[in-house]
Amino acid sequence: MPVNHQHLRAFHAVATEGSFSRAARRLNLSQPTLSQHIKSLEARYGQALFEGRHRPLNLTPVGRELLLLTQRMFSTSEEIDELLTEQGNRGDFSIRLVSDSPVYAVRLTQALLRANSRREIAVQIENSANSLAHLRDARADVAIISYPQIDARLAYKPLFVDFLKVALPANHRLASVETFPLAALERETLLIREPASTARRAAESLLNSERLEPAHWLELHSREAIREAVALGMGVSLFFSAECPPDPRIVYRMLDCQPDESLLTGYIVCSFERRRSPVMRAVMIAAAALEPLSPIPLTSASNSKPGGKKLGLATA
Repeated sequence: MPVNHQHLRAFHAVATEGSFSRAARRLNLSQPTLSQHIKSLEARYGQALFEGRHRPLNLTPVGRELLLLTQRMFSTSEEIDELLTEQGNRGDFSIRLVSDSPVYAVRLTQALLRANSRREIAVQIENSANSLAHLRDARADVAIISYPQIDARLAYKPLFVDFLKVALPANHRLASVETFPLAALERETLLIREPASTARRAAESLLNSERLEPAHWLELHSREAIREAVALGMGVSLFFSAECPPDPRIVYRMLDCQPDESLLTGYIVCSFERRRSPVMRAVMIAAAALEPLSPIPLTSASNSKPGGKKLGLATA
């Protein structure tokens, strides 16, 4: 009797997710059902595949060998699905997108709809940490994240490189300067996002590298709230250039220095095993159309290495 495909898929999901709960959500199964699939697979061959059932989940030597085989198996399965999908001329599948960049989320959505207006696209805006959590928990198909954490279960490709601007009240004493000196922040109240925000991470990194400390900090939890606070003269803030909409009460000025480019690079991120799926092929084709919109050319970002590890997302 051939091996049970459902049991293999259950094993593969648990092994790649490192969690029974995340694997269950990804496969839309209950945890007891998922656990039973694993037990049945182990019982049939008399082989333990996991060293216990509690986190952190570690594979046995046999489990590690089996994972190598299931990775090849399900990768091939996705390529077959892609081939048949293309031959059937279908492209009206749904896409769940989560992003820490509203601007690029909307631009990517527009590019996807231009290619096929029948697609159903759900977009959710979160900070970087929450966007990554959505992707890991299979609540999203693809994410746009700046400076993401490295995870072997995910695949990455640079989408854009941005830069920081300072947002000032229109009547600020330095509103007329062409380039804002970062050192001037030592006399200002700096309005910042929550700790998980990519913009805050970039701002703090820049200030630390220059050994500067603002006069005061004020934490607000949305871009809109911070822009309104700037307009009311409550302080100044740092925004990515793509997030500076016109407002007669606010002026945006270039900074005289920038943080490391790795903190300014936005990536398309997806599950490693779905990197060749029809959904990701459509996303990558749409993303290619956005490359000219990157505030800074992607030539250096294509070789950027967040977390010190080489990244890459296969598109074929």
